Amino acid sequence: MIHRARWVLPIGRPPVDGGWVESTDGRITRLGTGTPPGPAEDLGDVALLPGLVNAHTHLELSWMAGLVPPAASMSDWIKAIVRLRRAGVPGGQEAERAAAREAAATLRATGTVLVGDVTNTLITPEILREFGLGGVVFYELLGFNAVDPAGMVRDAWSRVSALDSNSPAEPPLEFSVVAHAPYSVSPALFRAIVSRSSPAPRAIHLGESVEEVEFLRTGGGPIRTALEGLGVWSGEWSAPGVDPVRYVADLGYLVAGTLVVHGVHLTDDGIDHLRRAGAVLVTCPRSNLWVGSGTPRLGHFYGARLNVAVGTDSLASVATLNLFDELAEMRRLAPEITAATLLDSATRAGAAALGFARDFGTIEPGKRPGLVAVDVPAAERDVEEYLVGGIRPDAIRRVA
Repeated sequence: MIHRARWVLPIGRPPVDGGWVESTDGRITRLGTGTPPGPAEDLGDVALLPGLVNAHTHLELSWMAGLVPPAASMSDWIKAIVRLRRAGVPGGQEAERAAAREAAATLRATGTVLVGDVTNTLITPEILREFGLGGVVFYELLGFNAVDPAGMVRDAWSRVSALDSNSPAEPPLEFSVVAHAPYSVSPALFRAIVSRSSPAPRAIHLGESVEEVEFLRTGGGPIRTALEGLGVWSGEWSAPGVDPVRYVADLGYLVAGTLVVHGVHLTDDGIDHLRRAGAVLVTCPRSNLWVGSGTPRLGHFYGARLNVAVGTDSLASVATLNLFDELAEMRRLAPEITAATLLDSATRAGAAALGFARDFGTIEPGKRPGLVAVDVPAAERDVEEYLVGGIRPDAIRRVA
């Protein structure tokens, strides 16, 4: 199979004007420019690029789409989420699954091939398999006053193992049991999670809000009030008086490859700590603005030489799961970052973050195709800049 396109974006090197990609038995064998070595499907005026990687989302929250308005602060947004969850899913579990399936279909249709999907219920792995989406399923634990942390982790891995033994997915799905955030997981539960190793990466929401930073430094603020109101406050916990990065590092949770999601309110020292630890910063700027967390310091993330991947977060805090919309927001917030760098974050860096660098993220011999074609005006000369300017869903299609 040979696909010819106006543009081929290998990622990692400049776009190829008038290129082609050859695939055999599910692997890319050659790519080049000019006349293809055999019969080819001419895709016309499109950019051919590797499938996108949405490194952070919550498909099981898709039923909340349109039900949680933008908030002035993270604590206000959390209150709205808690009220919704306590009221239950309108239509029950079938409606919850239907919304997640529709979201998965949207991911695939807008060029995503791999996801880092966070779940508290484990309803999404079968949905991801159904729509041919690979990646990592992060089974997220919460328990600020957990009575039996070791038992919680054992039970979580037992549930994951049962799912992992199901029919294999293509692309594959990996599983990881992870902590939600510093304010929702006790030190004992953190340590119990750390005690069980896994080849898949860890993930955690970190530095997402000023309330989180205040809570760790003083033990007070809106998060303390919320934990008390929910009846889950633990009198045994005392404020560590450190920033979020130092806190999780001291608990042994921060290791090379850990996906640190959001990072809006991390200090320069915290960001440098992440770089030295070999962690990955997963940025979700549209969600950060929606929930009232503020604007992520994208320029600083890249300037500090952090590994940066991209996620959309859930439909409870963004209008779409189209990763091109996220790239457009990143371009708006950080015009100093090159378009090539942003595209790298949404492809190569994301695939590496989820542990799939061998198969996805770039167009080169040995990789799986997973190719995405995006319509591009015939007169366009800066294709990379065009792709981070916002792409409509009807201009995107999966090729192979």
